[in-house]
Amino acid sequence: MKKLIIFPVLLFTLFLSGCFADPVQEELLVYLNEELPAITNLEEDAIAAYESATGANYTSDLDLYDVLSLDVIPTYQQFTDKLEAIRLKTDEVRGVHEIYIEGANLQYNAFNKIISALEEQDRGMIEEANTMLDEARKLLRDFDHGIEKLAEEHNIELSENFDPGTTD
Repeated sequence: MKKLIIFPVLLFTLFLSGCFADPVQEELLVYLNEELPAITNLEEDAIAAYESATGANYTSDLDLYDVLSLDVIPTYQQFTDKLEAIRLKTDEVRGVHEIYIEGANLQYNAFNKIISALEEQDRGMIEEANTMLDEARKLLRDFDHGIEKLAEEHNIELSENFDPGTTD
């Protein structure tokens, strides 16, 4: 008789645990541990290349043009294509992911505007591109904060060096 009582209780417990599964938690874990790590190296490579030719590392417009056209833009295009290809089911994770896509696309468009500005030697376009880069950084910070908030709400502990986006 005890076996009959234990079995239904165990079955009921398994049934309940299935009912309380958190689809946002599950999707966020896959997103952070599998999907983003598979592509963020492209973003990191593009940003590193960009930084190698700007700021204190700037040497000439021609060098910046070459780095943008040969390294940054093609690599960042691959990144944005793969980022946009990620398909998510939960509204919460998808909403945060859309912020990342928006920031990445804005950054990509800024890189292209810099190319155009260099071709046309248009200082105003450079300023527009810099404004776009500032807005992209803000969106990428919003993405980071959104991920942190979702992780907290769904009992996911992020590592101390959590940095899914390049947010400087």
